[in-house]
Amino acid sequence: MNTSEWIWMDGEWVRWQDATVHISAHALHYGSSVFEGIRAYETPDGPAVFRLRDHIRRWRDSARLLRMDLGGYDLAELEAVCCEIVDRNRHQACYLRPVAFRGVGSLGVDGRKLPVTVAVLSMEWGAYLGEGALENGVDAAVSSWRRFGSGTMAPLGKIGGQYVNNQFVSAEARINGYEEGIVLDANGYVSEGGGENLFLVKDGAILTPPMSSSILAGITRHTVLQLARDLGIEIREAVISRDFLYLADELFMTGTAAEITPVRSVDRMTIGEGRRGPVTELLQKEFFRLVNGEVEDRHRWLSYVRPRALQAAI
Repeated sequence: MNTSEWIWMDGEWVRWQDATVHISAHALHYGSSVFEGIRAYETPDGPAVFRLRDHIRRWRDSARLLRMDLGGYDLAELEAVCCEIVDRNRHQACYLRPVAFRGVGSLGVDGRKLPVTVAVLSMEWGAYLGEGALENGVDAAVSSWRRFGSGTMAPLGKIGGQYVNNQFVSAEARINGYEEGIVLDANGYVSEGGGENLFLVKDGAILTPPMSSSILAGITRHTVLQLARDLGIEIREAVISRDFLYLADELFMTGTAAEITPVRSVDRMTIGEGRRGPVTELLQKEFFRLVNGEVEDRHRWLSYVRPRALQAAI
């Protein structure tokens, strides 16, 4: 892990090595935490955080599902912290991890009355699925594990305890020689990757599982859907059977960490030409041009860490 110098915890700036938690913290025992993954990108106008407001809103919504309060901080305050940590740690590009978790006071399962710690850390992090994955694609496998349904847990929440399911999926895939797993929902239809949303390209159209397939409402997923609309590509949210994966012309995964990563094979069956396809490459190009500040931010998705006027004066 690439560490940085400063972490923000409960309104204070502390050194990375001093940001510690007691062994009796409720979250450590029961997974009572909510978190986000956010990227800041290097642009000609300095670092800019991508879709910051949307990530902070989802963080708040995850906390609501867990009946947790984010320490009384409003959205604007938390956004300001995310921008300041990028500047304070002197990042040009980085990954941010806001997290809130229940702390010390009781080991009872119901932790609603316990104090909540709210924190943000940042670090430099490259390609999530390995060097060269964005260009060459990855090999994936359908997992023996299933994605939980909304009657069992809360798929729309980024809740720490729920990610044991994701760990099962990703660990199984890597043990068996794949870079990532693909998980089916409780009904046997395609849900998502071990830590990513999933897209399929067939005959020039893009298909992706709907919310009813127990997916996380990914912010990069939403970004890709909007970019595809901007490019005039047909989009369909549809229930996808496992066998349709093998017949796709292209397959790719999306996520803040994974960005837009092609999948070249599933269960050792080659997808399309076995390399990044033209639709995937086009979407990657549009995505990186936008987040790197090379084109107009037409959807107002970039939050610049320093105001542009200040950048011009430096």
